[in-house]
Amino acid sequence: MTGFTARGHPLPSRHTFDKAFATRGRGGTPVTSIGILVKPTASCLFLCLILFTAVIGAVEPLDVLTMGEGASEAAHDAMTGGSEIITGGLGQAARRLLPLVPNTWEGGRLAFTLRVDAVLPTYVTLRLWGGDVSHNRLLLYVDGKQIGYRHLGDIDILDTGSAEPACPGRFFYVTTPLPTTLTRGRTSVACEIRSSGRIWGYGTTFEQYQKPMTQPTRGIYRVYSHTDGCFVPPADERQGHLPAAPPLRTTPGVEMLEQVRQRVGKELTGLLTAKRPLNQMQLHLLARAWSVAWTPAHRDPRVVSQLVASVDGYHVRFREDRTRTRADPSTWNPEWYGVGPAADAVRLLASELASHLEQPMPGVPGMTRRAAWAELFQDSRDWLRTHRRQYTNQAMICDLNLYRSNSGLRVVAPAQALPEAQALRYLHEAVGLVPWLGSDTPSGPAKPLGERFLQLTAKGLTRELGYVGYYGEVLDWIIQILDATRHAGGDGDPAIRGQLARAAAARASFRYPAHDADGNRAMRIEAVIGWRDDHFPGSVTYGMRAARDASAIALAGVLRDATSLGHAQQMFADGQFFASLQAQMTEGGLRVTSSLLDVPEHFAWVQQQAASGRRLPLTSGQPDHVFTDEDDGVVVLKRGDEVLFVSLYWRARPAVNFLARVHHLTPAFERIAVVRQETRFTPSGQVWKRPDWVNMGFANGGHRYPGDLHSAHTGEELPIAKVPDGMAFKPGQENLYAGRGTFYRLVYGDYLIAMNMGEVEPQRLDWPAGLGAATDLVSGRTLRPDAQGGVMLAPHSTVVLVVARKP
Repeated sequence: MTGFTARGHPLPSRHTFDKAFATRGRGGTPVTSIGILVKPTASCLFLCLILFTAVIGAVEPLDVLTMGEGASEAAHDAMTGGSEIITGGLGQAARRLLPLVPNTWEGGRLAFTLRVDAVLPTYVTLRLWGGDVSHNRLLLYVDGKQIGYRHLGDIDILDTGSAEPACPGRFFYVTTPLPTTLTRGRTSVACEIRSSGRIWGYGTTFEQYQKPMTQPTRGIYRVYSHTDGCFVPPADERQGHLPAAPPLRTTPGVEMLEQVRQRVGKELTGLLTAKRPLNQMQLHLLARAWSVAWTPAHRDPRVVSQLVASVDGYHVRFREDRTRTRADPSTWNPEWYGVGPAADAVRLLASELASHLEQPMPGVPGMTRRAAWAELFQDSRDWLRTHRRQYTNQAMICDLNLYRSNSGLRVVAPAQALPEAQALRYLHEAVGLVPWLGSDTPSGPAKPLGERFLQLTAKGLTRELGYVGYYGEVLDWIIQILDATRHAGGDGDPAIRGQLARAAAARASFRYPAHDADGNRAMRIEAVIGWRDDHFPGSVTYGMRAARDASAIALAGVLRDATSLGHAQQMFADGQFFASLQAQMTEGGLRVTSSLLDVPEHFAWVQQQAASGRRLPLTSGQPDHVFTDEDDGVVVLKRGDEVLFVSLYWRARPAVNFLARVHHLTPAFERIAVVRQETRFTPSGQVWKRPDWVNMGFANGGHRYPGDLHSAHTGEELPIAKVPDGMAFKPGQENLYAGRGTFYRLVYGDYLIAMNMGEVEPQRLDWPAGLGAATDLVSGRTLRPDAQGGVMLAPHSTVVLVVARKP
């Protein structure tokens, strides 16, 4: 099938490109053929790059700059303003950039020239040591213009820093594409690597957002230019190795459980004896602890009296100003909560509160407590019904508290509560069991994403735009949603329980073998290819991530099935569970304390179980594994000791960008890359022109940086895919469909990945020249090209082929 430009013009054929560029390789070696659609007429709106790849030979770099080597630096006209040479990983020389004196948000710079290809698109790759820790950032400039975006853009900066060793004992390589507007017709370009301090993405002022640079950057070992998106290190380049048997963590130990009990017990004792009304998060913890035998709150009548007095206080605030209860400042992101936690506390203690409900409401003549609380909970429910959130984790939190508000209302005024089936629909929408329809309006659901959008993919990942790492770890919220449906001590809604298991199974494919910060064996969450992530490496994670709202053992303690048990037992075998508790407890606050309440019970259950034998699928020694998600456009591959994560649908928020994000792990080194790929889509006839943004790749570009900074991508015109009829959209807006392709084709290293993300039409994959029959790693079937030289991919299907490079 033909690809399309923004106006639907067919792209030139692959044969045309192959003929034109067949001999562009160094030394006559055939290389990746890249079609460049330039502006032959005024009717052609944009420059787009489509990647067509056959069986190829390894391509030598165009250029290599070795830091700390005088001859190499001189040959590249290297000049530094604030740097030093160090002896770094494996005893090799590196250059790191230094903070300025006095410290500012930016640091030293390194200028140099680098060869590029005059015809083929060029990439730049940085070699960095995986054992370094640095919060600083490294950015590439070409001709004085910034390559990529500082925060969450589709083209990333060179280095976002690492809070702990990312891959100790090994190097890693970061690859970014250069705009062809800077390299076409040229053989070299003037480059500069600049440094800056860390970013706090939630900062509301520039000073909060961009921190000063106070320490040196990590060492820069080499800079390369090349034309193949998959950079292959020179054969003589010395590499490290991932230890075959990393040590196991032995501390901390079971003593952490006593620390958990002491922390939770101290908090509860303070709440029981408090002389002032409690906030609703404190009430919710007390109400949950009422039935937990080991706590001081167990069956203590003070829990009831505190609850009554405090909910009364919320009603007073509600009468004075409803915004104070619709957005209670005692909660984080208060507009997502209403008084849901307080209402749920009432549900949990419904029997104990019965005698209090008919009493007069203090300060409100003629009104019973029942009637007062009813108007409080009903207002919260209806506010949340009309102010639902779109992103999956936010949708879950908002709808959880909508449901909680209705559950509390059912206790105090059943006739005013929504029927259970109707209230449960909001939760089913939030967890992706039925389409999410948005906020309620007088004319029905708003349906901002149409009538078919599901918050979870068919495979169980969150479906915001593409794959999300940290914010996609919504297992803790689904657990809370399930708990909210446990009426009369039951197991909760079975459909939600099943969705929790499905989501857990999907997330399991995104934990890879690594080390913890101390060099011990661990599994980490994949965050490099996450749309809303800027962490490398991801946190140590097994069945579920230990966070502010749940412990790492909560999934096993709730599901109690063989798979979640096995993943928890793997965490125990690696000595990582108690370390996760210790890490949680370094953070103060009620939110974390509340997440620890169930730990003793969950731990006791796991300890009583026989060995499950189940292990996370990417664990070393486990069978080869492939996971694909055609809704999020993501592929995970384990082949021997090699792991490959790919986001084909990569941060294409307002338009199709023809880019993929790759994280490739081998025992010798790791690769992180943004690479070009072939993308097919249904054209809308509209285009989006990249603004002159150097900071965020979204949200109007974020904070503006001081100085005369400009983006190298300014003015690039990208086609907008067709948005479903009836959905409000303007060019430049973030939209699930505007940048989404129907078909992706990527060759990276030894692998050809083709994905049909469409739901209706099959797509043709042109068979690589010189490749005979090949095994599809997804299905296990042997594929052969048909008479037309290709294979057809059914809707929502993926093919992964091994396309080994020739020696």
